[in-house]
Amino acid sequence: MKKLPFAIGACVVGYLATVFIVDRFDVRLSEQHLANARLNGMDKLTSEAFKVLNSNGCQYCHTRNSELPFYANMPIAKQLMDKDIELAQRQFNIESLLASAQQGEAVSEVDLAKIESVMQDSTMPPNLYLSMHWRSRLSDQEKGVLLDWVKAERLKQSSADAVADAYKYEPVQPITTSFPVNPAKVALGEKLYHDTRLSGDDTVSCASCHALDKGGVDRLDVSVGVGGSKGPINAPTVYNAAFNVLQFWDGRAADLQKQAGGPPMNPLEMASTSWAQIVGKLTQDAQLSAEFAALYPEGITENSITDAIAEFEKTLVTPNSRFDLFLKGQGDALSSVEKEGYELFKSAKCATCHVGEAMGGQSFELMGIKKDYFADRGNVSEVDHGRYNVTKDPHDMYRFKVPTLRNVALTAPYFHDASAKTLEDAVDKMAEYQVGMKLSKDEIGKIVAFLQTLNGEYQGKTLR
Repeated sequence: MKKLPFAIGACVVGYLATVFIVDRFDVRLSEQHLANARLNGMDKLTSEAFKVLNSNGCQYCHTRNSELPFYANMPIAKQLMDKDIELAQRQFNIESLLASAQQGEAVSEVDLAKIESVMQDSTMPPNLYLSMHWRSRLSDQEKGVLLDWVKAERLKQSSADAVADAYKYEPVQPITTSFPVNPAKVALGEKLYHDTRLSGDDTVSCASCHALDKGGVDRLDVSVGVGGSKGPINAPTVYNAAFNVLQFWDGRAADLQKQAGGPPMNPLEMASTSWAQIVGKLTQDAQLSAEFAALYPEGITENSITDAIAEFEKTLVTPNSRFDLFLKGQGDALSSVEKEGYELFKSAKCATCHVGEAMGGQSFELMGIKKDYFADRGNVSEVDHGRYNVTKDPHDMYRFKVPTLRNVALTAPYFHDASAKTLEDAVDKMAEYQVGMKLSKDEIGKIVAFLQTLNGEYQGKTLR
């Protein structure tokens, strides 16, 4: 019995020595990664950031294809690492970030914001992980490298000359992008967008569910289609949809044209039986047929119809909100309360996902990162599976595309299930389920005041 403490101590020493050896091996691996990356033209700062990420074991928890050290299967160690990996995968997979950095490609603005957030809070690596990998604790110099890299990457992707110096490194940027379009196709697409002949009974158009005078939505919990049929999900706004990485809540459409082709054939929405049915009706319109013939050699087809609608939707960009003017240097564009709201918006981590010009649309995030949203709400249906319905990847279960916050004051109710009826309710739930924070009524009010400054202009007029 007296030998037991010695035996346990020997095991602990041996275990810790093993961890140290493996950590040293990880450093050598990262050097090889770094050498490969330099061959792809990676700049010096990106190389340094890449080394920091790879030298501190980030890949163990934040990628799904990393070979774990052998001690990951040892008692206690396995429990700790399994917990770390589970939490990490819920919040941030860095595979695409590492690949983009290594190939010299633009890094996701969401990924940059997440890196910045945890560096500023010193929450990565977490203490549980550091209990086994103490050498992975980031030094102030390493944190500085990553923060400098985030700023440099943002400048590569933004119009810094349009932003006041004080805000050029912000995760949120003013809308300055306009998408090149063919004006004649835009005019045709606008007609088609409002044309009820795309529906089976000539009663529903694209604008029925995405009304341009209602913030690009219908302001209903779920949209009403042909014959009063109701869809299963809340309609997202069409304004600024051109910024989205993919279309629909679950990302099942690759672009605006693919998205435009969905509702006409959906039996709960526009309920046409075939594209031949739609084409047959439109070809009876001589003027419309002439417009198509002038732009598309094939005339009126599924492809030309959806192409024209997509061309029109590329123009539904809403710049020049009061917040945009503020970022451009017009300090009095926001009140003191609205400015406080923006600072709270950032400190509450809203700006780790709602980033860039559109303030959303760039990533798919788990609904309920910090607390089980669907367990609390109940009545889970297939539509709640989100991105999983497209990829069939268990990792994507309950993940949804982060919606744009542009013009958000005009687009109630909120979330894919329309469960938040007001902006106040939406802010409160997001803080609770996504961030794990309980905001006061005053804090919620200030963030809502800020969000109300995001109404932009369409055709030179502020949306109201």
